[in-house]
Amino acid sequence: MLDQRGRPQTPRPLALALPVPVRAARALVLAAVFVCAACGLVYELELVALASYLVGDSVTQASVVLSVMVFAMGCGSLLAKRLRSRAAAAFVAVESALALVGGLSVMTLYAVFAWYGQARFAMIGCAYVIGVLIGAEVPLLMTLVQRIRRQDAGGAVADLFAADYVGALLGGLAFSFVLLPFLGQLTGALATGAVNAVAGGSIMLWLFRGDLSARARGWLLTANVGVLALLACAAVGAGPFERAARHAVYGDGVRVAEQTGAEEIVLAGGTGTGGGASLRLYVDGDLAVCGADEAVHHQALVAPAMSGPHARVLVLGGGDGLALREVLRHQGVLAVTVVPGDTEVARLGRTDPGLTALNGHAFGDPRVREVGGDVFGWLRRSVRGGSAARQRYDVIIEDLPAPGDSDSAKLYSQEFYGLAARELAAGGRIAVHAGSVVHSLWTTDATLRAVSLRGTPYTLPASGACGATQDWNFLLAAPTSVPPRLRLPPERPGVSDARGESAPAGAAPSGSASPGSGSALTAADLGAAARRAERERPSHPVPPSTLLRPRVAE
Repeated sequence: MLDQRGRPQTPRPLALALPVPVRAARALVLAAVFVCAACGLVYELELVALASYLVGDSVTQASVVLSVMVFAMGCGSLLAKRLRSRAAAAFVAVESALALVGGLSVMTLYAVFAWYGQARFAMIGCAYVIGVLIGAEVPLLMTLVQRIRRQDAGGAVADLFAADYVGALLGGLAFSFVLLPFLGQLTGALATGAVNAVAGGSIMLWLFRGDLSARARGWLLTANVGVLALLACAAVGAGPFERAARHAVYGDGVRVAEQTGAEEIVLAGGTGTGGGASLRLYVDGDLAVCGADEAVHHQALVAPAMSGPHARVLVLGGGDGLALREVLRHQGVLAVTVVPGDTEVARLGRTDPGLTALNGHAFGDPRVREVGGDVFGWLRRSVRGGSAARQRYDVIIEDLPAPGDSDSAKLYSQEFYGLAARELAAGGRIAVHAGSVVHSLWTTDATLRAVSLRGTPYTLPASGACGATQDWNFLLAAPTSVPPRLRLPPERPGVSDARGESAPAGAAPSGSASPGSGSALTAADLGAAARRAERERPSHPVPPSTLLRPRVAE
């Protein structure tokens, strides 16, 4: 048959014998699009979250995962052109494969990371396969919609994409507010796979059964049921698997493992043999506290800042209570405000027996006031809401997540330090932990100078007790024309410990290292630390880090 221009005309497919009216059939197909789009976005977000957790640097990992998936979706769309002649069977097969790969992706990647130590390439491969399968959906669905009722291409695409985008909205919201908080990444991915298999398989196998032979229906139904069975078995074994994988990653002695929103907190050791020295606190896989070397680390952060007036102290971060413990060791502290930021870590700092023993029950001191909320947001509210005559702080201790985490980059920005500087009293000082690499130290120094805070850098070699090989970088800064001197406060008799009880001169509260134990910081140590930092001072100016152009990532 020729059209009016003499070109062969593609024969129109025969009408389908549908089990429901045409309008209802189209609604069912669009419902399948809606559900499958929601599942597809959940898979994407699961991979992005897992990549940030296992590999680090959320911005880079999100860019890699999403870029690979979008490229793979284009490949999947091209491959689907060859499957349009058997669109119904191909779509059921694609959804079964997507449910299996997407549902098991978190378990597979976490297993690779736990037992092989590296999951980057496996994650890229998984992102590519999921992207190819997602990309094949729309061409096949477009063919099926046209099989139900012929429609102009623009209208059909508009209907499909509307259902697809609204489904993606539902999937994104469900991931953040339902799946992660209530099911966690592993079980959430398995549940999403099950929904995907049911929605993609059952609707199409029932609605387009006239397009499929009895043998094809049997094979596809068996495959779909098999996928659901595998996902169910994985869900039953999720608990033992998580324990085994956690043991492989964190070693023995895991006492607390919590998924709080998009964050995983693991606490190991700290009780029984080894006491506080064996305690390890992990946040999203990163070692946040190691009891074997934390005393020197926190003393190096806090003690130089306490060498001047320190009646009122502000601790930003430090939900573990260890920096707070060091603050309370010094006589003359009248009030301490703690903005932990991470409420779950702060809860453990108040209630966990191992952590409270290590921090000397610091949060129980009557001088301590804990306030909730995001650290950056709290500073903004404090500066904007306070009067010009409000009482400011003599010392600000910033015990925050390392700047190597892109999520914490705003806490090392020019805007953040500008807000912190406005909270300082006359003669006040800010102590900053500036990461573990030279680049972070000097970028942080330049950022402090951008808000008229002059900093004195100092670098201590890591003790190696917890396997760390990189240095500890710190800055002591003040709103003065010259950088502040590094000094230790004089030891005084009757120093108050974290519970407000009198202790001998130089003593540390319960759970901390005493000066006589060989782990106490000395004036000679500070001098050597300052010289160590100066040897690495760059010869060229370093630009500051800002919210719009963060530069502190390690």
